[in-house]
Amino acid sequence: MKKITALIPMKGHSERVPGKNLRKLNGKPLFYWIIRELLICADSVCVDTDSEEIISSVKSHFDNVSFILRPKELRGDAVSMNRILENDISQLNCEHFIQAHSTGPLLTANTISGAIKTYFSNLNEYDSLYSVSAVQARCFTSDGKPVNHNPDELIQTQYLKPVLVENSGFYIFSKKSFAKNKRRIGEKPYLYPIDQYEAIDIDNENDFAAAEALCAAWKVN
Repeated sequence: MKKITALIPMKGHSERVPGKNLRKLNGKPLFYWIIRELLICADSVCVDTDSEEIISSVKSHFDNVSFILRPKELRGDAVSMNRILENDISQLNCEHFIQAHSTGPLLTANTISGAIKTYFSNLNEYDSLYSVSAVQARCFTSDGKPVNHNPDELIQTQYLKPVLVENSGFYIFSKKSFAKNKRRIGEKPYLYPIDQYEAIDIDNENDFAAAEALCAAWKVN
């Protein structure tokens, strides 16, 4: 059986939501929720961080997570995630990886497991997989051109062809594909739609409030 390692990058600094990765969501640090789900699905979980405080906090909740302390040249807000992943992959003895974010706390093990199964079942045709959200609405380019509809027809939106949007939930790829393309999305990726609420990515205070409201509504524990 093929094995997969989960990678979770976490910075100590956050511009729009201060202390985001350690901030409590539903009584636990934000990182807790995605790590808990990944430990169900992946063979191992590794946190990449520039923060000793994050390492200490993760250890206080999980005793089966490994760590990579991010080198100084890869720290800062402007560093490409692909450069960080390249460093991580070089230090881990694994062929397949799933990268997710602590900012996606509502992703479930069931959804992630389904994506991993799909990835391994389609390796002959696809070299990577990433999560997307299906937007079934009348979409336009920035210059007003329709993307997925004819303005003269105005058919009901439920009959429109969905537009798929990358939502940063997770990315699955192999060491071989990453080495070839120097990025987590390969030459022929599988676009994997997920539930719009699971796809919430906490990027600002409104996102955090929405996630808190959903945790309360779903009685997440």
